[in-house]
Amino acid sequence: MFLSIIIPAYNEEKRLPNTLASVVAFLKSKPYASEIIVVDDGSKDHTAQVVRAASVNFPNIRLLQYGGNRGKGYAVRYGMTRGQGQFRLFMDADNSTTIDHFDKFYPLFAKGFDVVIGSRDVPGAQIAVHQPWWKEKLGDLGNLWVQFWAVPGITDTQAGFKVFTNKATQAVFPVLTIDRWGFDVEALAVARAKGYAISEQPIRWINDPNSKVATSAYLEVLKEVVEVRLNLWRGIYK
Repeated sequence: MFLSIIIPAYNEEKRLPNTLASVVAFLKSKPYASEIIVVDDGSKDHTAQVVRAASVNFPNIRLLQYGGNRGKGYAVRYGMTRGQGQFRLFMDADNSTTIDHFDKFYPLFAKGFDVVIGSRDVPGAQIAVHQPWWKEKLGDLGNLWVQFWAVPGITDTQAGFKVFTNKATQAVFPVLTIDRWGFDVEALAVARAKGYAISEQPIRWINDPNSKVATSAYLEVLKEVVEVRLNLWRGIYK
């Protein structure tokens, strides 16, 4: 298996069909073996039925369920550790960053990188639809905090499009502890602490006005970032 695409989903019956159609079309155009793993994080709608319907046209779609809403971080970790691909990519169910970015990311692995992440804050990035101005300002201020405590030099930890090699996945994801929004920071901090090289690449990003990220999530991430630094000092991730 060459590529595993992990999509965490919570009540995504409306947004997931178009995302799956886009990903399936992309993968059908490629010669390599691939799979799509949708992790249903305790959805109360018809998310599971949407995934099963999509699997008719692409049998390599796997639906993973565990009952209850555990959080996006838990869902991503659950899917990443169960993928079979040499490369493991996780992306958002709203398709805010499209799967064709993988073609731009892949050559970087031959240059020695182990993790390639999408960024809205590096030269070349395009924001097709912006978030409300106050969310963007909170994000900018929050990143200064993130860089200070956890991952200096990485300007955007929260864009939901990241690719890890199988080796990096197996070293990083089983030891992660954060189940909700701060998991991106934790994954990158642990990857760096274990010596994996990270490349931050520009993406074209479209904000979904129906985003499920509440303002309280920003404050939660700030707290979790400090927890990551404390865990690094304590050697929790070894």
